[in-house]
Amino acid sequence: MKKFHYFTIIFLLAGYDVSIAQNQKIGFIDSEVIMQNMPEYSGVEQRLNLLSENWRQEIRELEDEVERMREDFEAREILFTDDIREERAQEIEMKAEELDQLIETRFGPDGEYFTRQKELLEPIQRQIFDALNIVAEREDFDFVFDRAQDSRFLFVRQQWNLTEDVMLELGLDSSSN
Repeated sequence: MKKFHYFTIIFLLAGYDVSIAQNQKIGFIDSEVIMQNMPEYSGVEQRLNLLSENWRQEIRELEDEVERMREDFEAREILFTDDIREERAQEIEMKAEELDQLIETRFGPDGEYFTRQKELLEPIQRQIFDALNIVAEREDFDFVFDRAQDSRFLFVRQQWNLTEDVMLELGLDSSSN
C-alpha cells in the first residue's frame, strides 16, 4: 500500500512539473551579433589588436635574439672552452626561458591580453545584459540562453530569438543582420 502512495505522489509531482514546464517561456539571443553591431565593440577590437600586435612584435624581437644567440653559438662552439661553452648554453637557455615567460605573461590563460579583454568587454556585456533583462521582463520570459556561448542549440524556432529586441533596446540598427 505504501508503494502505491509513493508512486501516486511521484506521478502527481511529475505531472505538476510537466505542467509548469509547459507554461515556461524560453528565448535566446546571439550576443556576438549584438556586439558586432555596437560601435563600442569595434573600438575594443581595435585597441586589443593594437595591443596584441605590439606584444607580438616584442616577442618576435626576443625570438630573433634567441635565434641569433643559437646560431652564433653553433658557429663558434668548437672555439669555446668547456666552461665558456656551458656558460653560453646557459645564457641561451635563460633567454629562451625569458621568451617563454613573456609569451605566458602576455597571452597565457591568465595573461595580460585576456585580462585586458575582460576589462574592455565587461561594460559592453553589462549593457547587453541590462537590455536583455528589460526585454525578458517585458516579454515575460522565464529563461534566455546565449547562442554565442557554449550552449549549442540543434534547433531553434526564430520566434523566440530576442537578439533584435535587445538590439532595439540598446538603440542599435538591427537591419544589418
